[in-house]
Amino acid sequence: MARRSTRLSLTEETAADSEAKRKRLSTGSTVKSTAKKSKYFEGSDSEGLQNSGDSGSAYEGEEAADESDSASEPDDAESEEEPQQPKQKRRGRAMESTQGHKLSGEHKTPLSKPAKGEELWREGVRTGLGPGKEVFIKKPRARDLGGIDYKDDIIHPNTMLFLEDLKQNNERQWLKAHDADYRASKKNWDTFVEAMTEKIVEKDETIPELPAKDVVFRIHRDIRFSNDPTPYKPHFSAAWSRTGRKGPYAAYYLHLQPGHCFIGSGLWMPESSKLALLRDAIDRDSARLKSVLRNEGLRREFFKGIPDEERKAVKAFVSQNQESALKTKPKGYNQDHPNIDLLRLRSFTVGKPLPDELFLSPDAQEQIGSLVEILVPFVTYLNSVVMPDDPPNEIDEGSDVASED
Repeated sequence: MARRSTRLSLTEETAADSEAKRKRLSTGSTVKSTAKKSKYFEGSDSEGLQNSGDSGSAYEGEEAADESDSASEPDDAESEEEPQQPKQKRRGRAMESTQGHKLSGEHKTPLSKPAKGEELWREGVRTGLGPGKEVFIKKPRARDLGGIDYKDDIIHPNTMLFLEDLKQNNERQWLKAHDADYRASKKNWDTFVEAMTEKIVEKDETIPELPAKDVVFRIHRDIRFSNDPTPYKPHFSAAWSRTGRKGPYAAYYLHLQPGHCFIGSGLWMPESSKLALLRDAIDRDSARLKSVLRNEGLRREFFKGIPDEERKAVKAFVSQNQESALKTKPKGYNQDHPNIDLLRLRSFTVGKPLPDELFLSPDAQEQIGSLVEILVPFVTYLNSVVMPDDPPNEIDEGSDVASED
């Protein structure tokens, strides 16, 4: 029993010693050791440690921050948060500088402030508007009538003045600023055309009574394939045919432009199939077209009063269409063809200039209507060739020939 008690006492003593050592270590007691470096290197070591701490990884920085927060006071935590703010600012400045470089690289020119008075908004400027106040912008007003009222069958002088101004200021901004003048002039032309339609229908029964929108041409130009950048036509125009301003039929054309007004009729640059029909008709029976060109009214009003001679009538007609004619013979015809001048044509039109005063006169409709009446035989001939009402029946013609044989 004595031996057993001695063993228990020794075991208790060793356990007590180990517990005492553990307590000493937990309370922060350190074991002294011999210094490995001289005291003269202490400053450099401390700096090196600080630098090495800054150059550590992000994960290491986060762990160090967690340890310092748990061990230090709130004042120390505030001191650690302060250096983080300048880092955010530095990042912001870096982003701004890079964006500035990108912008300058795109525009290749430094961004400059607008001149004074050209800013969209300027600080310190008062508009004078307050709660409940409104701003009213005056719309542009049309030109004064000058004591002359608009009429359906007469062109108003303001319409001529508008077309003159449009030719000198052919720009979109100018037309927007003078929209009232444009609308008044456009309405005047539309009503004039509607009244003219009634006159033309009386002269040519094949022309239907269509609304102005199917007869009047738009004032806007198609500049996609043009060298002329002006967006608008400096004139008003209209064409009457069996299908309005568009279609394969020959038409009557009226052009309103200060100093360049004219009336015309016929087919301008028809399709190749229609042109082939006209050349075939001239080749087979040219006398029919020549008889139309020798009409007394046509020679008097459109061929400058030439005498009743076939050669002079053909020459006058060819001269009006010479601009678009071929320089050589058309394909399939000989150079020495007796009607080679007519076969070279690619447009078949007749027209004459009109004075501006005619449109302003009270009998403008009557004068233009009388000219249309003279052009009716010419238009009728062209339509009978390119768009005949009763095309020949080849089967019937062949049967007749067979019966005669």
